[in-house]
Amino acid sequence: MEDLLSFGGIVLVVSAALSAALLASKLSERISVPAAALFLVAAAIASDVFSELEVSIGTVERLATVALIVILFDGGASIGWRSFRPAAVPIASLGVIGTFATAGVIAVFAHWALGFGWTTAGLIGAAIAPTDPAVMFSVLGDREVTGRTGTILEGESGANDPVGIALMLGLIELATHEDETFWIVVEQFALQMVVGLAIGILGGLLIGAAMLRLSLPSSGLYTLRTLAGAGIVFGVATVAHGSGFLAVFVAGLLVGDLRAPFKAEIEIFQEALAVLAEVVVFVALGLTITISDIGGERWAQGLVLAAFLAFVARPAAVAALLVRARLRPGEKLFVMWGGLKGAVPILLAAFALGAAVPDAQAIYELVFVVVLVSVVVQGGTIPWAAGRLGIEMERIPVTPRVERSR
Repeated sequence: MEDLLSFGGIVLVVSAALSAALLASKLSERISVPAAALFLVAAAIASDVFSELEVSIGTVERLATVALIVILFDGGASIGWRSFRPAAVPIASLGVIGTFATAGVIAVFAHWALGFGWTTAGLIGAAIAPTDPAVMFSVLGDREVTGRTGTILEGESGANDPVGIALMLGLIELATHEDETFWIVVEQFALQMVVGLAIGILGGLLIGAAMLRLSLPSSGLYTLRTLAGAGIVFGVATVAHGSGFLAVFVAGLLVGDLRAPFKAEIEIFQEALAVLAEVVVFVALGLTITISDIGGERWAQGLVLAAFLAFVARPAAVAALLVRARLRPGEKLFVMWGGLKGAVPILLAAFALGAAVPDAQAIYELVFVVVLVSVVVQGGTIPWAAGRLGIEMERIPVTPRVERSR
């Protein structure tokens, strides 16, 4: 009986938290602050008040990994290969070259302006260079950016996460092994990208074939089959030393346009699961931070770093890479401003903390401040920026994606 009462209390707390998250989503729509920021701040404050709510970095890494599998697969499927292909060149350049360029510029700034050692500065740059698909999809919500601009932003946010993760893992290897050279970063990155891309293509084709040809006895099983397929793709790519995150994003792209049985039900399930994953990952990440322990110096460094990232590092990288893209000046400016940070940078900082690299706690706190500023300031002004720059944002009817595309 005691066990049942205890478990009932847990169910009550979790259900109440989920209900509060749903209300927070409605509140964020009214005050123009992304729900992700509300989840992150509320969880961080709660962990300050109730220390027993704090969770370990290892638990957060696992939760964030599972959440990103769901979010990236759904993000790839929501774009689809037909929409992705015309914007493939700018997406690939921003996702790969842009991530490296942004990380490098931030590392130089963190070293010369903020006084961090080169290794720590490199880890900071790698952590905050990627944009975040969960925040990007959350900010857009029931709105869709017309033209290639929205596809570029969403595609980049899905493509540069695997790049950032591979770069971060390589730098952690470099930071924790004195006998290694920077070549280990190159090796890690090349291996993860090549293997992840290959398995993602193969996995997407196999999932698509199963969706078209393999019938199941219940409609509910079709949704679970797709989710299981994404998990298998991630697992195979990771075990093969590739990027599982790149693999699931690519697989999602390849199945996004299929006209398969029960496709509408599959998409409804994926969208709901992606929203739940976003809530879980931001709450979990917030519970790892004790706001009262972040000193004034760290807040000041984080604010300076966030400003440099938003107004110098990302605009410089985007301007250089999109100089020949067929986009209006307003569209290019919108892509510059739309590089939102979120769960992925904090996850990357958690990797550094879990590996016990030098200055790991400082890296984690800095990244938290940068993410919070990015989500609140940039995320909260996306609709305003779209209006000022002449970017059309249309309301999306509350119907499955497969029906909207007909």
